[in-house]
Amino acid sequence: MSADGMLADADGVQPPGLLIEADQRFFEDKLDAADLIVHGRNSVEDKRNSPSRKRITATRKIDGVERDPSNPNGVLWNPQTSPFEQAAKLLGVEAGAVAVIGGTAVFDLFLDRYSTFWLSTAPLTRLPGGVPVFSGVPTATPADILARHGLVLTDTRLLDPTHEVRLERWVRA
Repeated sequence: MSADGMLADADGVQPPGLLIEADQRFFEDKLDAADLIVHGRNSVEDKRNSPSRKRITATRKIDGVERDPSNPNGVLWNPQTSPFEQAAKLLGVEAGAVAVIGGTAVFDLFLDRYSTFWLSTAPLTRLPGGVPVFSGVPTATPADILARHGLVLTDTRLLDPTHEVRLERWVRA
């Protein structure tokens, strides 16, 4: 995210200042370790192993849960009408690591369920009026929102010294 808590600019585009190689490697490694990926219909996961990953796409354009006609490893899920577990079960996933990759509404859905939330920040990039990581940003900081939902900062590391990108690990208290 940017220094002001944004995932993308006002047009929904991730600018180069958020596309840091070390962060992208970390992201892909975590996706490779996940049993299931969850994202919104506007989020794109276009990594080398993307086609083989089981994924749930959150959308309000359907009622309930159904197979994704464009992806044999995918399910479309309306979180307003069906529980997450129903969507995961349709993919044959009843346990394991779930990677939630956004956007804002999808991140918000899982705030009370995350066991771990990895938050990387590019402090040299600001995106006023952009797409926030969580609803409530910028009135509250992402750290405030994570803490309010029972997560505690346990580790911070520098991912990219040139761009000063840091990675925080937040875990359920």
